[in-house]
Amino acid sequence: MTLSIFEIARILAIDIPAADAAITGYAIDSREVHPGDLFIAFPGEQVDGHNFVANAFELGAVAALVEYKVENASGPQLVVPNTLDALRVLAAATRKAWGKTVVGITGSAGKTSTKEIVSTLLSIAIPTSKTVGNFNNHIGLPLSILCISDNSEAAVLEMGMNHSGEIARLCEIARPQIGLVTNVGHAHIENFENIEGIAAAKRELIESLPQDGVAILNADDPRVAAFASSTKARVETFGLGQAAKTRATQISFSLEGASFHIDAQPFHSRIPGRIGVLNITAGVAVARLWGVPLRQLSEAARTIEPPKMRTQKFEHQGMTIWNDCYNSSPDAAKAMLDLLRDTAPGRRIAVLGEMRELGHWAEPLHSDIGRYAVESGFSVLLGIRGAARFTIESAMKAGLSARAACFFESPEEAGIALKSIAQPGDTILFKGSRGTRVELALERFLA
Repeated sequence: MTLSIFEIARILAIDIPAADAAITGYAIDSREVHPGDLFIAFPGEQVDGHNFVANAFELGAVAALVEYKVENASGPQLVVPNTLDALRVLAAATRKAWGKTVVGITGSAGKTSTKEIVSTLLSIAIPTSKTVGNFNNHIGLPLSILCISDNSEAAVLEMGMNHSGEIARLCEIARPQIGLVTNVGHAHIENFENIEGIAAAKRELIESLPQDGVAILNADDPRVAAFASSTKARVETFGLGQAAKTRATQISFSLEGASFHIDAQPFHSRIPGRIGVLNITAGVAVARLWGVPLRQLSEAARTIEPPKMRTQKFEHQGMTIWNDCYNSSPDAAKAMLDLLRDTAPGRRIAVLGEMRELGHWAEPLHSDIGRYAVESGFSVLLGIRGAARFTIESAMKAGLSARAACFFESPEEAGIALKSIAQPGDTILFKGSRGTRVELALERFLA
């Protein structure tokens, strides 16, 4: 929403500066400041945003939200005790003033893709805003709320977490009327005793819904389906099984995507694999709340492209490359292995980076991926960094030779080694957690 400097000062109950101006955007990194932005300075052990306030004004910021006055800065500074708390207060007040519908999305995998799908399909019916990129945490979600367009009738907001209670706090700010849960898996399990703890954290979204809200649940995931008993809101379900109200049937997979039906309406998606079909089906379940005809949803679904570094497919020197480097978890890794198992006609190769934030579960979960890859017909497995060593050791125990299962400490080394292994006709998957930087292996392989 469009706010002014004066309006922000009133919301935060601080001194009103001498000059007013419209705020047209928000930035927390001075390198990303655009003219008209409010620059928010967060203090930090490594980098203190206050050191960049002057630079932000030079780049066109019209005001800065700070915890102390910065000397030699050329614009108005809004001084608050804590900039993160102020951001939350500002976002909560903005959401309340806007007053339209919020669709909250969470899950262990597929949040960002589902957010893109839901916003695309919902925009057929009404003007819709969405989370920018994957801004889904305690900083990103408030910023996404502040960036909701004034004319939007709905906002699709992604909600991430890695500790219990985080989604509940995000819901206090966003106040979603519709909550969608994609799945419950092992992502971020290092901070939980078991997967039931993760389920409880995801359930916070559904528990936050008002009585006149709608919970949209994955009927194929027993833990998610059980959330229905935790809310008085209306419950809608999606999935591939018979228990789902919005259900995909007659599914077929190919290198070009997936084809399926929902209530006899044919759909084709460029987002491949079972999880792609599930995510489209989830989007249809949301759009149906606004009465959008299935024919229109089918037409729109054809246009949706995978987000960057997520299930992106291209050809290179006679080989099929799948770039899914953005992030990884045990469930997401298996989904991509399934995709190649179901669609790749020739030899299958997986370049798998370490999956982070698994804690004491790292060894068994990485080992499980190694076994699963061999059982799924992969001929070559390259592991990159840390616990990915267990993936390679497990693959060798499952039957791969030392020449076909290799571990590397750096992604660049893996990319170079792959050059001497890959050949025309191969299908190659690149996937790993963000911090593993598997895209560097892909870059070195393509160079």
